[in-house]
Amino acid sequence: MHNTEFLIRQKRLLEKMQPNSICLVQASNLVTRSRDTEYPFRQDSYFQYLCAFPEPEAWLVLSNHQDYSKELCVLFCLDKDPAMEIWHGRRFGPKQAKQQYPVDRAYALDELDEQLLDLIDGHQHVYFAQGHDHDADDLVFSLLQALRDAPKQSKHAPSSLIDVRIILDEMRLIKSAREIDLMRKAAAVATQAHIRAMQFVEAGKNEYHLEAEIHHEFAMQGAKYPAYSTIVGAGDNACILHYTENNQGLKSGDLVLIDAGCEWQGYASDITRTFPVSGAFSNEQKQLYELVLNAQLAAFNVIKPDNTIKQASDVVIAVITQGLIDLGILKGKLTDNIERQTYRQFYMHGLSHWLGLDVHDVGNYKIDGQDRPLKTGMVLTVEPGIYIAPDADVDSKWCGIGIRIEDNLLITQSGHENLTLAAPKTISDIEALMSKKSG
Repeated sequence: MHNTEFLIRQKRLLEKMQPNSICLVQASNLVTRSRDTEYPFRQDSYFQYLCAFPEPEAWLVLSNHQDYSKELCVLFCLDKDPAMEIWHGRRFGPKQAKQQYPVDRAYALDELDEQLLDLIDGHQHVYFAQGHDHDADDLVFSLLQALRDAPKQSKHAPSSLIDVRIILDEMRLIKSAREIDLMRKAAAVATQAHIRAMQFVEAGKNEYHLEAEIHHEFAMQGAKYPAYSTIVGAGDNACILHYTENNQGLKSGDLVLIDAGCEWQGYASDITRTFPVSGAFSNEQKQLYELVLNAQLAAFNVIKPDNTIKQASDVVIAVITQGLIDLGILKGKLTDNIERQTYRQFYMHGLSHWLGLDVHDVGNYKIDGQDRPLKTGMVLTVEPGIYIAPDADVDSKWCGIGIRIEDNLLITQSGHENLTLAAPKTISDIEALMSKKSG
């Protein structure tokens, strides 16, 4: 992504801050996996959103102080260190960072305490994600106290501390054209991975074989990491919503539910498809699958500007509940079942969540207690499901079947664009694709 995009975001943030304010944003730190090894590094999403500097232990400082001729952006990062770089990889260092990233100044991290004290001095407001990182909290609070304790040195401590996430979450909720391009790519890569899994599956293989195929497709297309822990649930494992063990065998006659998405330049995709191990749905599987698909398509009719996620969710609940009544899984009238929420024993999760730099992206779902209207540029998932546990008190022919269908929708002026439409989901399309096995 070009630096111009980040400069626009920085300027918008500064304009939304109160006058004479300073904003402090910390990068992610390395997280220990065991002894002297770390988990793969992923940059903090807020930090990524504002400058995309890819290294840990960095800080970004933005100021709209009245004494500056223009807004100021300062980066603190690890300094060049040949000995450390031999072991842990190259660093940009302040000089190169200033040349390549959208900042006005760059300093070594060793200068953070001293420089940050001077930078904060004289500002009236500090914007900071308090509670996001305890070490960062300690540093900021100690600097504020140092300013309060130094009136004889003509130091002036800010009078208020404001959560910057209130502003940034709203900014991140509406995607720019460039962000949408990246999300289309993330969706396209994940779509191909799901297609690959459908063509690879067969009885006798293991859930982890499908997981490996999916991750291999991600990596081969340049998406090095999944956006979240991949779910491959075969048989009644599909009834466990966040099943991630992925270590059971695949049996003929079972369905397998795969919930998997990749991360492309920081942006997530999130797709779920459910398909038969043998390549053909049984009669019971077909009936439940068509019910979930019809519920999703009914939701799609509602997903458009000025409508709400709750409106779509209410439609899905009505479709699923009536369908379960028609199949004899629920008893009684539709209105009574909805009022008593009997459907929740089979459909127990929400319909949707925001999607972006985080797979469960930021942004409030309500405004002043009211459901938030959808707006052009939002991206969200739509993911109805039905999960009938092995021990459910229903006819045994339904037991152990879990189905979810999930797509990623971009809200447009005229309605929505399904970013994951190319991942097959009708019964005929799935069975046709699976008849062409990759071996």
